[in-house]
Amino acid sequence: MRGAVIHAPGDVRFETLDDPKILKPTDAIIRTAVTCVCGSDLWPYRGLEPIGAPHPMGHEYVGFVEEVGSEVNSVRPGQFVVGSFATSDNTCANCLGGFQSNCLHREFMGTCQADHIRIPNAQGTLVATDEQPPEELWPGLLAVSDVMGTGWWAADAAEVEPGSTVVVVGDGAVGLCGVIAAKEMGAERIIAMSRHEPRQKLALEYGATDIVTERGEEGVARIKDLTDGIGADSVLECVGTAQAMQQALRSARPGGNVGFVGVPHDVAVDGEELFYSHVGLRGGPAPVRRYLPDLIDRVLSGRIDPGRVFDLTLPLEQVADGYKAMDERRAIKALLTP
Repeated sequence: MRGAVIHAPGDVRFETLDDPKILKPTDAIIRTAVTCVCGSDLWPYRGLEPIGAPHPMGHEYVGFVEEVGSEVNSVRPGQFVVGSFATSDNTCANCLGGFQSNCLHREFMGTCQADHIRIPNAQGTLVATDEQPPEELWPGLLAVSDVMGTGWWAADAAEVEPGSTVVVVGDGAVGLCGVIAAKEMGAERIIAMSRHEPRQKLALEYGATDIVTERGEEGVARIKDLTDGIGADSVLECVGTAQAMQQALRSARPGGNVGFVGVPHDVAVDGEELFYSHVGLRGGPAPVRRYLPDLIDRVLSGRIDPGRVFDLTLPLEQVADGYKAMDERRAIKALLTP
């Protein structure tokens, strides 16, 4: 098979790799329908995470089952499936508690920018559609495997409720999907923090009611201006930087909640400030598997269209161009077609 391999910061190559094989009876092999580049892939690409030896990349996927291990009976060859970036058995105590991304047998996907993929824990990870979806819905279903599920988790963790005021920090694919989630959960006011006009436009089309372009303390002050000096009921932190976290915590009202889903980089929370703020804080890797059946239905029914976050489509062999475009903020998210 062929797929993306990162060698060094700024150096992603499309190479021939060993074909995936069933290694455990709980595995499945799928042929990729579409895959993509994630904003979190940019951390190593930019040299902000260690790379070590060259290794494959990618953790978002939908595709067709080609082979299953002897213990997999929830999906069968030929079916179209959606999975999660964090695999899970969906039977352990953590999974049954709704936190499949902390499964006792969890494995994080990392080889999905390729034409074939081995899926560990396939029995509990993959969800098959009743029939093959039309190709125009594949991008939306792909978004469900990570960014839509993560945006939904951000809103869920921040306890978005009908009639509430929500702030979304971050205008990448996850932040934009967070706007969708907040809208679906009944938020009355959704304030998207964004400096980029195309992303602002999409945020408004997804349901944002206000745009704030300021960042840092100026951004917090603007949020306070828009909320009568109080702050938001729920804040979705979808970036992962120290500034974004501080901005999120200080934008929430006393008694409000912050859902943080941006992978933290050099983020430190001041315990005393958090103590006196009365702000709740919850986050972590999204338990996407918990939401898959519902989100798949919402995409298939046309109720939501998270696939619009893909504003660049490239053949998989041009994956390096996808990284470059996202790094230079010429694209929100790059869709890759095998």
